[in-house]
Amino acid sequence: MAAYVKRLHHISLHVSNVDKVAHDLVSRFQFNVFAARLTDRAKQLAIRRGTAVFVLNERAKEPLQSVNGHLARAATTEHTYEAHAHYPVDTVCNVCFEVQDVEGSSRDLRDQGCEFILPPTEARDDRGLVRFSIIKSIVGNVCHTLIDRSQYQGAFLPGFHQVGTDTQTADGSPCPITHFDHITYACPRRSSPHIRHWYEKIFGFQRFLINRNEDVEEGFVLEHEDIGLRLTAMDYWNCSESGIKLPFRDATESDCKFVIAESLAQQGSNQVDTFLEQHGGAGIQHIGLYTEDIVSTAGTLTRAGVQFFSPPPAYYTEMGKQQEIMDAGLDPHTLSQFGILLDTDVHMDSDSPIAAGQRYLMQVFAKPLFGEDSFYLELIERKGARGFGEGNVRALWRSVQASMNEDHRNQQTGLN
Repeated sequence: MAAYVKRLHHISLHVSNVDKVAHDLVSRFQFNVFAARLTDRAKQLAIRRGTAVFVLNERAKEPLQSVNGHLARAATTEHTYEAHAHYPVDTVCNVCFEVQDVEGSSRDLRDQGCEFILPPTEARDDRGLVRFSIIKSIVGNVCHTLIDRSQYQGAFLPGFHQVGTDTQTADGSPCPITHFDHITYACPRRSSPHIRHWYEKIFGFQRFLINRNEDVEEGFVLEHEDIGLRLTAMDYWNCSESGIKLPFRDATESDCKFVIAESLAQQGSNQVDTFLEQHGGAGIQHIGLYTEDIVSTAGTLTRAGVQFFSPPPAYYTEMGKQQEIMDAGLDPHTLSQFGILLDTDVHMDSDSPIAAGQRYLMQVFAKPLFGEDSFYLELIERKGARGFGEGNVRALWRSVQASMNEDHRNQQTGLN
């Protein structure tokens, strides 16, 4: 039986310099540190914006206890809630889910053949009790902590102490980021079906069609002269639509989709293959942050020092795209200032109160958070659109690829 999840609790980054990454996320992306755990053996910071919570972990610099091929601290004494692997680069590698019953879920997953990095464990302090376990996913270095904090009253987790406030951005400017919209895995070619089936079996994820013309088995395929990309999406809330009612689901909570990206055979380098090379294997390539006002948020982040990828200027002057933007009541020039892309959604969604012609989404990618081209943050705003517009996917791919190609040319020129 699958271990159905209640919600996404947090996403963990393992980095060599916690202070630098925290500074970038706080000063530029307007996140706020709200909990910390500092010992002579570990440094962990919990930061959030809305319900989007990142935990920053300093990469281990010492040999640790080996558990099923991963290196993990003894959680009963360290309370790290993580699989601390000696990974060679900064990485985003743990997606933590809240579940109703850690023991029962772990038992079900063990029956499914899951590899456990840490069996069910308890952590407690004067604010209560938390139960958790950690399993290895099928995607590269990604793992999943399963956690039950229903008996805990603290600000975050046992071992963390509350710090700071997070009532507004540092300069008081609006930054309405509310939650994680999607998590994208970059994976080797032809691995999507295997990964999708694993998540269906383990967590009850259901297929989410990105485009109404998408082939259910092949996924959403873009193959042109300069693009070779396959996307497959999953949605864990859809498990409630399969006839299994989840009593703990909060109807007001937003879902978070999981997207599998793989490149198609083509000439030249591309961003998925670059990730696999620089990251050292499959993993989390980017995370979409949902905002209720992408123009305002992009403006705030730009003033704070965030750099965004921009599509070619012609994107905003094309007759069809220009009209599409104006039909949405927006100004093409305003969107072009921040590189924001807009695409009308053609996904068939009978539950949406907004007519198909009025549903659209806007997106923009920030430049890499780490030194390598291995992790990005994305802003996304949806106006009734649940999927990912084909026009946006093309434009995002081209804007990122053009920047990477330019960086490569500059590096080559510098070497000559």
